[in-house]
Amino acid sequence: MLTFVGLGLYDIEDLTIRGKKAIEEADVIFAEFYTSRLIGIAPEKLEKALGKEIKILSREEVENGEIILREAKDKDVVFLVAGDPMIATTHVALRIMAEERGIKTKIVHNSSIVTAAPGMLGLQQYKFGRTVSLPFPQENYFPTSAYDFIKMNKNLGLHTLILLDINPRPMTANEAMKLLLEMEEKKNENLFSEKTLIAVVARAGSPDSLARAGYLGEMLHENFGPPLHTLVLPGKLHFAEAEALVKLAGAPEEILNE
Repeated sequence: MLTFVGLGLYDIEDLTIRGKKAIEEADVIFAEFYTSRLIGIAPEKLEKALGKEIKILSREEVENGEIILREAKDKDVVFLVAGDPMIATTHVALRIMAEERGIKTKIVHNSSIVTAAPGMLGLQQYKFGRTVSLPFPQENYFPTSAYDFIKMNKNLGLHTLILLDINPRPMTANEAMKLLLEMEEKKNENLFSEKTLIAVVARAGSPDSLARAGYLGEMLHENFGPPLHTLVLPGKLHFAEAEALVKLAGAPEEILNE
């Protein structure tokens, strides 16, 4: 049996009763923290709190799957993931590989930034388009595909959830906004400017979580505190959404009249 257990957004207190039971009954426990990570507890402290050994795997080991599947063939294996286990396509692929080998699978769901960010901002979940990831640029490599997907959502009036890179360190919202403006310089398709309304969600699920919305030119210089950070580019706002951004996230009141 291979059981995917979501850890939620912040620390061990987010673990569900069902997830805790699965961990207690497991013969082997694996985890990965490259797609996301808990911001309230370090992996080594998580291991101590659970009282079980946790083998942390690299991206390559998870994508290959052999280490996990070999153990799950005749043992009860738990695979721990921050957030909800099935948000990442890598985990879906691993589940398919297990089923193809006759290994039964289960999922213990948990909270995810995909639902937490819209909820904190008061935006309607069904009005979000494709989620995009914003990676750190590499030497001689500055990908702009995120820009294209955001524009596609914007043209449809949809909001965009923008997930920020966490490797080799968590990207800040300020760095992400700067990257979006640099993409605008390259693409020049009038998607981003200093007057673009944008929202930041910081430390979702934590006691000091933050939701803030405003114009990009001003938000670029604000301090949102420690990561993890997430951006949301609003699409066409319903009046109730605009009101929520003003009252829950400090957006300028003038957006109520747009």
